[in-house]
Amino acid sequence: MLFNSYLFLFLFLPVTLTAHYLFSAISPRLAAVWLCITSLVFYGWWNPQFVMLLMGSIAFNYIVSLCILSSANRPRLQLGVTTFGVATNIALLFHYKYFVTLVNFAGELGFGSGRMDDIILPLGISFFTFTQIGFLLDCRGGIVKERSLLSYVLFVTFFPHLIAGPILHHKEMMPQFAKRETYRFRFENLSIGGMLFVIGLAKKVLLADPIAGYADAGFAQPGELQFWSAWGTGLAYALQLYFDFSGYSDMALGLAKMFGIRFPLNFNSPYKASSIIDFWARWHMTLTRYLTAYLYYPMAMMVSRFRSKHNLPVGIEGVSTLGGFFSTIVWPTAFTMGLAGIWHGAGLQYVIFGMLHAFYLSVNHAWRIYVIGRTPVAERTSNWFKKAGYVLLTFAMVIIAQAFFRAENTQEAVHLVQGMLGVRGFDSLPLVQYPANVEWADAWRLFIGRHLEAFHVLALLFIVWCLPNSHQIMGTYSPALYKPHPASLAFLRWQPTFKWLVIMALLLVLCLMNLHKEARFLYFQF
Repeated sequence: MLFNSYLFLFLFLPVTLTAHYLFSAISPRLAAVWLCITSLVFYGWWNPQFVMLLMGSIAFNYIVSLCILSSANRPRLQLGVTTFGVATNIALLFHYKYFVTLVNFAGELGFGSGRMDDIILPLGISFFTFTQIGFLLDCRGGIVKERSLLSYVLFVTFFPHLIAGPILHHKEMMPQFAKRETYRFRFENLSIGGMLFVIGLAKKVLLADPIAGYADAGFAQPGELQFWSAWGTGLAYALQLYFDFSGYSDMALGLAKMFGIRFPLNFNSPYKASSIIDFWARWHMTLTRYLTAYLYYPMAMMVSRFRSKHNLPVGIEGVSTLGGFFSTIVWPTAFTMGLAGIWHGAGLQYVIFGMLHAFYLSVNHAWRIYVIGRTPVAERTSNWFKKAGYVLLTFAMVIIAQAFFRAENTQEAVHLVQGMLGVRGFDSLPLVQYPANVEWADAWRLFIGRHLEAFHVLALLFIVWCLPNSHQIMGTYSPALYKPHPASLAFLRWQPTFKWLVIMALLLVLCLMNLHKEARFLYFQF
C-alpha cells in the first residue's frame, strides 16, 4: 500500500487513526495492539506471504535479544549468541537480495548449470533487518533498557517507517511506545502531522513524479547522450530521487506525529551541502547515523587499538602521516561505504557507488586535515562566491555517483558518466528557429515548449537551493526529534492559522487531482 494512493488516504488512514484513538480511550495497550495489527495489514497489502517472514524475523530477533541480555555475565556465550543472531539476519538478507545475482554471475563464469529466476524481494527487508541487527548489538552493549514485547513489535512494524525508513533506534522509539501519554488524543498532533504529511505528498506527486520521465528517457539510452543531455539526465534523476525519498520521509514523520510519535529527522537540505562530509550529514541522516555507529566507529576503534598495540601514533598525530591517514581514515571509510553500497543492491554498480563516495569522503578529510587544518585561522576566508562553488562541486560529484545508483548495470552508468565528461562531444543547447513574422506571443510559447525540461529542472533547483526545507517551514512545530533551524522569513514558517489551513487544503486538492496512477517510491526496492 502506498501513501500516495486513494486507498490509503480515504480508507486505511482514517479507519486506523479513528480506531486508534477510540481504543486509546479504553486502554493504551489495546491501541498499541491495534497499531501492530494495522501495520501488518499495511505491509501485507502488496504480498501477504511476506507478513509471515516479517513476523518470523521479529520473533527470532526478540528471542535472541532475551538470550543476549540473560547471558550478560557470560561474555563469551553472549558474543556467540550475538554473532549467531546477526549472522542469521545477514543470511536472510543475502538470500533475498544477493543469492540469485551471485549464482547467475557464477553461471556466466562457467561454474553453474544455468540462470536462476529472480527472487521476489520483500518490501523494506533491508530496513527492518538492519533495525533489528542494531537492536541485537545494543543488547550486547548494555544499551537496551525497554524490553516489552509489545513495544518491540511496534518499534519494528509501525507502518509509517516500515517499508522505506527512516531507520529508527530503539532508545528513541520504544520508550515512546511504552508511555501512556503517547496514546492520548491531541488535536495539535493531527494539525502538525497533517501539514507535514501534505508537504511530503506534494513533494512526491507534484515534484518528483513529473520530473521522472526526463530521467527515465535519458537512462533508457545513456550511450547516445552527449554533454548537456547527460547532465540534464543526471540532474533530473537527482531531483526525482531527492523529492521522492525526502517526500516519503516527510510523510512518515507526519503520519507518526498524527499518532503521537516523533521520528528522527532524515533529510536536511542535502543539496545545499558545501562538502561531501556535510552532504552525508544531511542526506538519509538515519542511515548515516547507523553506518557510523555500527560500522565506521567499530572499525576505526579496531584500527586505533592495533596501532596503539604496535606503538604507532593515533589521533591527530596518527593522521599526520600518509600511512596513519590511510589506516585510520581511508580504510574505515572504504569499509563503511563499500558495505553501504552493497546494502542498496546486488550489482557491481552499487559497489562502485559506495566506493566513489568513500573516495570523495577520503579526499574531503584530507583537504580538511592537510590544507584547512594547516592554514592559520586568520587566513581562512570564506565568501558567498567560494561557498557556492563548493556547493556546485559537491552536487556535481553526487550526481556522478548517482549514475551508478540509478543505472541498470555498470556499463550504462559508465556511458552516462562518459557523456557528462564530454567523451561523445558537446551537443548544442536547444534553440528555437522562429518562422518569419511570428507574433511575440507565439514565439514565447515556442520558446517555453522547446525549453520545458530545462525550465522544469531550474524550477526544482530553485526550490532545493533557495527555499527552506519542510522542517524549516514547520519551524518550532516540526515533529522531528532533532530540528533544523526554522526558516529565516516569518511568512514561510508554519503557524496553526487559517492561512496555513487554506494552503494545506489547496496542496491536498492538487495532489488528489494528480493521483491518477500509483507509482512506487524509489527506495521501496531496497
